[in-house]
Amino acid sequence: MMRMKRHVRAALAAAFAGALLLTACADSDEGSETDDAVSDADGGTDGDTADDTDDGAAADGDREDVSLTVWSWRTEDEQAYNEIFAIYEEQNPNVSIEFVPYVNTDYNNVLATGLTGSGGPDVAQLRAYGGVQPLIEAGQLVPLDGEVASLDNFSDELLDGARGVEDGRVYGAPFGIQTIVGFYNRGIFDEQGLDEPETWDEFIEVLEALDAAGVTPIANGGGDDWMLPIVHEGLGGARYGANDFREAVLAGETDFTDPDFVESIQVIEDLLPYMPDQAIGVSYNDSRSLFAAEQAAMFIGGSFEVGFWESDAPNVDVGAFRIPAAPGSPSDAVTPGWVDGSYGVSANSDNQDEAMRLVDWMGTEEFGQLFVDEIQQLSAVPGLTPQNELLAEIADLYEESPSAYLLLTDFRYGDPWGTELMGLGVQEIMLGDASAEDVAANIQRGVEQWFTPNS
Repeated sequence: MMRMKRHVRAALAAAFAGALLLTACADSDEGSETDDAVSDADGGTDGDTADDTDDGAAADGDREDVSLTVWSWRTEDEQAYNEIFAIYEEQNPNVSIEFVPYVNTDYNNVLATGLTGSGGPDVAQLRAYGGVQPLIEAGQLVPLDGEVASLDNFSDELLDGARGVEDGRVYGAPFGIQTIVGFYNRGIFDEQGLDEPETWDEFIEVLEALDAAGVTPIANGGGDDWMLPIVHEGLGGARYGANDFREAVLAGETDFTDPDFVESIQVIEDLLPYMPDQAIGVSYNDSRSLFAAEQAAMFIGGSFEVGFWESDAPNVDVGAFRIPAAPGSPSDAVTPGWVDGSYGVSANSDNQDEAMRLVDWMGTEEFGQLFVDEIQQLSAVPGLTPQNELLAEIADLYEESPSAYLLLTDFRYGDPWGTELMGLGVQEIMLGDASAEDVAANIQRGVEQWFTPNS
């Protein structure tokens, strides 16, 4: 049985939400204390980095021409990343960067294969928490702590998303913070005389009014199981108790068969009448298209959708709201969040020094602000302010009521993942083949194969 290391899980449980809150929404003393160590304009650093040699770092003019390949799961961000990397290339004329995105659902397998030998990336976008552990355990990544100076800009809690469970070392520079909100079409709401719901009763009234007007209230479907745990966390996080439940389940004081957790799953079943017809056949992209085409009024999703709304729904006036707490919730309404991932260096890269330089730059304020402005997501780099109004609105929601996306932050450290069990379970509910109790019990049976409470 796999046991998650005590220091990693305890640190996450104690300070996760506060660390993300400070990163997403406020200036950070931590970042200002490392000004002398962060990257210079040429992509190097004044600290001890991987491109230093025994007889001193080579002058920029002596650096050999190299081509770096960066892999990602964000196909929708290809143009933005190319524009960002063009700035780095201008500062580092010996470096050319090829950004290669893969389909999100294929990426884990593609990356695991690509890192095994030649032809893979020099720098890779890495999943967070348990998602990166197989790559670390296989020796496919280079440890960055002590080598990449800009890691000093991040709190330990943020770095835990890229930390090896067994060795405690850091293998990636965090790039983004995600939150879960309810997106809504302000134009449709105005046409129907509706306001953002602040209570569950108001939320149901909005759903009923939209349905009566012939508008699909919630765009989300169930065709892609990976998206359903996000929907569950958004709709049911408060219903199971949010951070208080998280602390209790990690301590072994309760488990996923807890009645409140069962009821949080029941929330999704209760709201199925307000989702598209035959929701099980509606894919993630179908759901986004329904919302972008103004055929549905709301979409439950992550802050990573902001860039998509900007590019694919430019004429839709999109707002964001905190989903109210369902009746019986032990917690007030919350805005769940998590460290989305990091960028790491392949152990098989032939250009590790230059790859380290690039990753070091990706931990600086310069890259972080470009990430916020061009990718339209919240950066993990401290002290940055979103200029996009919708993203700033989401950051405010998170600042007011942060909580952890439990099944992702804590229950991906073994097989099966908690998120996988939830996604497949909700699909069974949509098919009429399982109840909320069945799904909760299956999640508990699955994670107890590897998870030991930190009691």
